[in-house]
Amino acid sequence: MTPVKTITAPASRAPEPSVDRIEELANRILKGDILLPKFQRDFVWDKPQILDLLDSIASNYPIGSVLLWRSRETLRSERNVADLEIAPTQQDYPVNYLLDGQQRLSTVCGALYWSGLDPLSRWNVAYDLREKKFIHLDSLEDPPLHQIRLNKLSDPSTYFQQVSSLDTLAAPDRNVLKDNAKALFDRFKDYKIATVTLHDMSIQSVAPIFERINSKGTPLTIVDLMRAATWSEDFDLIDSINDITIDLEVKNFGGLDRKAVLRSISAAAGGGFSEASIDGLRKHSSPTLKGAVAETKEAYRKAVDFLATDLRIPTDDQLPYVNQVVVLSELFRRLSKPTAAQYAEVKKWFWRTAVGGYFGGWNTGNMAADQDAVKQFASGTASSIECGVADPGAGIWTTQQFRQNSAQSKILILLLAFNQPVDLLTGQKIDINKALSPGNSKEFHHFFPRDYLTKQQKITTRRANLVGNIIMLTAGSNKKISNRSPSDYLKEVVSQLGANLDNALAANLISKEAFDAAMSNDYGAFLTARAQTIHRTVSELTGW
Repeated sequence: MTPVKTITAPASRAPEPSVDRIEELANRILKGDILLPKFQRDFVWDKPQILDLLDSIASNYPIGSVLLWRSRETLRSERNVADLEIAPTQQDYPVNYLLDGQQRLSTVCGALYWSGLDPLSRWNVAYDLREKKFIHLDSLEDPPLHQIRLNKLSDPSTYFQQVSSLDTLAAPDRNVLKDNAKALFDRFKDYKIATVTLHDMSIQSVAPIFERINSKGTPLTIVDLMRAATWSEDFDLIDSINDITIDLEVKNFGGLDRKAVLRSISAAAGGGFSEASIDGLRKHSSPTLKGAVAETKEAYRKAVDFLATDLRIPTDDQLPYVNQVVVLSELFRRLSKPTAAQYAEVKKWFWRTAVGGYFGGWNTGNMAADQDAVKQFASGTASSIECGVADPGAGIWTTQQFRQNSAQSKILILLLAFNQPVDLLTGQKIDINKALSPGNSKEFHHFFPRDYLTKQQKITTRRANLVGNIIMLTAGSNKKISNRSPSDYLKEVVSQLGANLDNALAANLISKEAFDAAMSNDYGAFLTARAQTIHRTVSELTGW
């Protein structure tokens, strides 16, 4: 029997650094050896930015590195750059995709090789040899002798023929201008730029490597890569995702992460939520992709309506975990009209995954399990959406720091908002819309003032800033409380609220036990009692 040979795929090589002449890189773009994926439709740099880059090169300032991805993967790429046509690329041949540096190399291509007929083109650039600066021309006629068009640099013979015309000028002006012209030529011929080339990597591996290498500018994401992988004349992935998020703005959920929406599109196209599944979108036709987008758009409408109406979550900024909406959208895609009992189970699932921190470590295995659980629930095979999250206990409210972007902090804020909290010093209702507006932190303050805890009780700032110590309070009242002890300022609260004291405390999730502990300035007892109250409220929502 003939033994079966095992073929092992070649391991990907480490990123390869090199130093290349910038003119050669630009020339490789025009020859089709370096391709510009369709991450963005148009050149977006304005004229001053173009001149600034050219000046940096002429001054020998660093302009950053470029990132290439050498691959046989097929990405839709630009066929022209800076008004210049790109040569055809050989079929079935590894090409170099330019992932970072498109604007910079496009600028160099345009400036050095422009041959257009529009006098107002951004590429109609000249160098003033007297002023030693770059300028934009507004005519196709030859400029004065001391100004030389930059596109002549690509042809040394033409360039120095122009330089020789300076001999008609008188010395010493002639000699200075000729020296400046030679210096400009040498700089552009010799200017080098750091290049990093990625070899033999999958498309889902490229984006995180890019983000690690590139510390400035707009990060490249898998959404950008997949746009290039799926682009056609009648389908643009980013436009499609933007269409979905714009549709959600009416419910204040227009800021949902594009990658989350991409996961949902992948599932609607028959794949999964993972990046490996997302890569499968490249295999689908434009009609199939459009159908998946349409299904996703309708599913997101229903999911967001559920979040805003049934769960009373006011904005996408208050979602404990963005990927919760990915699973919800898949549920509503498969189950357009849940029963009352199913709605109740979905609510429990939402709060369980939020409080239990399930999506804090959402991996490929979880994604597949969640997709299957939704399928079982939507088909009626299962009566609940299994996620395997256990009750973490009341201790999470006395161990987690309050940060408005953390899940536990968002949950507390939502719980307080549901209770329609009142300002303890004035008895007035807190403006929930204002309090929950993105970026607002002025309504959230420490029940035990932080300065009091750190200076009087010598408690660390970290312990003073625990979630269980946070209430909603207007900035004015917080200023009045300042660094006073609870036993001091709470006397004013008792006097101000009178018979309404118990209701005001309950609205802020403060029990009688927690209040009594505060009146004794016992921070530890207060935290324990309040954490139990918060978690009792959570248990009602989760069914734990």
